Amino acid sequence: MRYNATMSVATYSTKQVSQMAGIHRDTLLRWLREGRISEPGRDRNDWRLFTHEEAQTIVEFARQVNGTAAPILKESAVVYEAPIGAIPRLEKMDWDFINANTGYLTHAIHPYPAKYIPQIPKALIRELASIGDTVLDPFCGSGTTLVEALRLECHAIGIDANPLACLISRSKTTLLNEAEVDCLRGLVEEISYFAQQTFMGTLPLFPELSPFPQSAPMPAFEGVEEWFDQPVIEELSFIKTKCLSLGSEKARQLALTAFSAIIVTVSRQDSDTRYVRRQKNIKPGDTLQLFSRTLAQAVQRVVEFGEEVDGRFTATIHQANILEPPDIEPVDLVVCSPPYPNAYSYHLYHRTRMLWLDMDQPKFKQEEIGSHRKYSHKGSNGATADTFRGELFTILSWLSHTLKPNRYACFVIGDSTIKGQRIQNDQLLIEVAEAAGYEAVANLTRHLQASKKSFNPAIGKIKDEHIVILRNRARQRGR
Repeated sequence: MRYNATMSVATYSTKQVSQMAGIHRDTLLRWLREGRISEPGRDRNDWRLFTHEEAQTIVEFARQVNGTAAPILKESAVVYEAPIGAIPRLEKMDWDFINANTGYLTHAIHPYPAKYIPQIPKALIRELASIGDTVLDPFCGSGTTLVEALRLECHAIGIDANPLACLISRSKTTLLNEAEVDCLRGLVEEISYFAQQTFMGTLPLFPELSPFPQSAPMPAFEGVEEWFDQPVIEELSFIKTKCLSLGSEKARQLALTAFSAIIVTVSRQDSDTRYVRRQKNIKPGDTLQLFSRTLAQAVQRVVEFGEEVDGRFTATIHQANILEPPDIEPVDLVVCSPPYPNAYSYHLYHRTRMLWLDMDQPKFKQEEIGSHRKYSHKGSNGATADTFRGELFTILSWLSHTLKPNRYACFVIGDSTIKGQRIQNDQLLIEVAEAAGYEAVANLTRHLQASKKSFNPAIGKIKDEHIVILRNRARQRGR
């Protein structure tokens, strides 16, 4: 039980109320979705909070339904049916989420252009999944769906061909123990110390101060001196060596994610969405100090995430080409945003990050679906709308045997301009999905805020996007 000082009332969580009523939490959530009991208020993190009176009402309702207050530990195994009213409720929602906080918890530990906001997967998972379900994002990107699935007490599976995306997703969904937190905070202090020493060493009064040990190996990838000033190269090399020396894999991953997060800022690359060079006047010590702050913030966000998430629910991330997908167990819900054809090139704008992290950037360049480079190619090998159509059919055919029967696959997708022609990707998706055995049950529209999603400016001026909800009608392959 919690005491809400603002409202001056005692409140209870979903778990507490289900225990009071002697029912499984899945049962309580189903009753809420079906409208058999009223929705309570929510706290600042959008978790349900029941008043004492609301909890008593649920206890009485449970007694009437079950004839007893004895615990119901498990729901009967039945053929899945959609929650009553779920689709109409989703259709009535305001999907614009104007002024919503989109950078809470671990969502903001690494920049990742063109990602969708967490409120979208949160709403879909809350309506279309139950506690303990498995949610799949086959284009997981920076892990937005995975984070929200864990917050809603579901297991999560993510797939992405981009090795940087997989690193970020693992970091955003990780749970650190006390020793790992202490280790990372020690690294923060160490790098901050060297940043101060480096800065002091640039002053005439302290020329004898050595900035930091010069033992870190320098990067050897092509073009490093074109994109980075020499002091930045030295400081990044030192930071990378320190990150790789951490003994815990989870601590090492989070440190490298913070390292990656600062690379574009301290490079000559204009921004995450503009691949041109410009001078930024990065001074000695700036790179070290920026990393120290970025890692400190990332550790704090992961700690806060861990305090909210139940450790029994896990996220599994597969680095794989979705056109040659990994073998995974059946899932209960798919929530994703596939790359819009011709809108963005992650292999290009993340190039320096991937090279600093020793990732196979050329391989990902060949595998990336939807990249601007792929669709802007003027030769006979240039991708077309039919290219995207064929890729979607391959992916949906695989999903039809991975997603459980009658369950939902939700796609957030916008239009594209390919070879000068505007392509309505929602209609293309529905057409392909119906051919692959799905039923389109909803096509919702949301208006994009200009500051929230970035695309190639010449061909990606997307003002609206669609949330297409499909129901899987295919029979599941035997396993």
